[in-house]
Amino acid sequence: MAELLEGTPPYRKEDSDTYLQKGWWRGMTLGNLFDRAADIHPDREAFVDSVSRYTFADAREKADRLAVGLIRLGIEPLDRVLIQLPNWNEFVLSYFACQKIGAIPVLLIERYRQFEIDRLARLTGAKAWFVPKSTQKVDFVPIIEDVINGSVEIKNVITVRGTVEDSGFSSLEKLIEENDLTPANLEELRKRSPDPMQVAHMGPTGGSTGDPKIVPRTHNSLECTVEYCSLSWDQHCEDINLIVGPVTHDLSFTKGFIGSIITLGKLVFLDSTENSVICETIEKEGVTSIILVPTLAKRIVQYEDLDKHDLSSLKKMHSGGGASHPDLVKQVIEKLDMRFHNGYGATEGMTCITRAVDDYETICNTVGRPTCPYDTYKVFDVEDNPLAAGQQGELRVKGPSLFSGYYNNPEENENAFDTHGFFKTGDLAKIDEKGYISLTGRVKEMINRGGESISATDIERLISLHPDVAVVAVIAMPDPMMGERVCAYVEPKRGTRLTFDDIISFLKEQKASVLQFPERVEFVDNMPYTAAQKLNKKELRKDIEAKLRAEKKL
Repeated sequence: MAELLEGTPPYRKEDSDTYLQKGWWRGMTLGNLFDRAADIHPDREAFVDSVSRYTFADAREKADRLAVGLIRLGIEPLDRVLIQLPNWNEFVLSYFACQKIGAIPVLLIERYRQFEIDRLARLTGAKAWFVPKSTQKVDFVPIIEDVINGSVEIKNVITVRGTVEDSGFSSLEKLIEENDLTPANLEELRKRSPDPMQVAHMGPTGGSTGDPKIVPRTHNSLECTVEYCSLSWDQHCEDINLIVGPVTHDLSFTKGFIGSIITLGKLVFLDSTENSVICETIEKEGVTSIILVPTLAKRIVQYEDLDKHDLSSLKKMHSGGGASHPDLVKQVIEKLDMRFHNGYGATEGMTCITRAVDDYETICNTVGRPTCPYDTYKVFDVEDNPLAAGQQGELRVKGPSLFSGYYNNPEENENAFDTHGFFKTGDLAKIDEKGYISLTGRVKEMINRGGESISATDIERLISLHPDVAVVAVIAMPDPMMGERVCAYVEPKRGTRLTFDDIISFLKEQKASVLQFPERVEFVDNMPYTAAQKLNKKELRKDIEAKLRAEKKL
């Protein structure tokens, strides 16, 4: 094979040899998977967004033309290419154009601005950037100019859905229009096809200090991750899959986008999170399968006009990216009359999910079993001793679905893996005798109150059972005497009013110990969310620290 991208830790030889010999790594590139879909079902409608509809053959032709255009721009194999696009069909074209020539896409959330874009461009050494000229809400031209003026790396900007005159930027539409698929050009694409052992993809993720890290994924490993997950929650060729969260976020990208490619399903992109738009799209497109973070799922089931829409086509939901509490599972099953698959995963490759045969208690209280049966999941105590079934410890994972280490980050890699090559997830968990995993908190988010470790996740689960609570987030509140105390942020359901005493009384009714009682409750009209629609606990910590300083308690 070709030499692995410099800065990417290699897999242990004994591990990679095993994964190949056993067939867990299939030896296919992501471009191969895309071509396979177009070869099997060329005329099947495959990608739908608010302005266009492509068959698999349409998408392949446009992606191949764009790939030829990227070669003409001077983009070389292993060059990193930022892709910062909303949920548009052009994401498909940009992503697979890179795959066809061995360039490495780096996924950026559309809401990132100059600071994040510049930082990730520098971390990855990106040479090119796919970016909208504008969206309904944002003119990207000033943002592009700011980034380019401060960047020595980015040589090519490719604008999408619009041309910037006299800028020196390229245009996705023109690159497709101006490059034909001649025999010579097709042969050039064939020669550029990468090695399946090579890095195919980069995804940013947060570190324990909040600083971003870059996760490189090989073709073999990423394909393994998604294929086994798709099989585990029964994705298939007749599915119409809806992505609502950003496609550049790992949940939507792997379970929705690549999952649809592998299973030959139809993919509907939605670039709005409005309840009415989501429901109208489900009704119009006959959506059967939806991939959502819990916060978006909760908004939908609480939508006051839900009954006005015919959502009977829905068969299943994959929920991940946050805790799905029992009340949410119950509401989805009852109000939407479909299966709920409770999942757990990360950019690094861990993936677990509940199955269609699992009972209600299992779906509510676990994140299921590992999707790839050849990955190994274990829990360890603080002294690195493996624990027995049912005991709580740090979850660690190793196997063909996992990445091999962070890009250009030897210090982080030294801490992220143990001596046996297991990745330390930072998640606290229990694994039962059947292999089902219950997440109990985060190592770094455990609240240390006077030496007592308290799980924020446990308190969130309890408070979320209150019938008038819409959303809850529990964080550590700094305290001069105890080190940390427990603070809960609560968003009441519309039209209701809650007090601190209401929350404490409810927890007492649930027979919770005093350790589960928050010492402060802040009530908010709207919770802050990250660009990936996860609860933004970093903002909540800033908020409570500011309040404590104003009260002279800090």
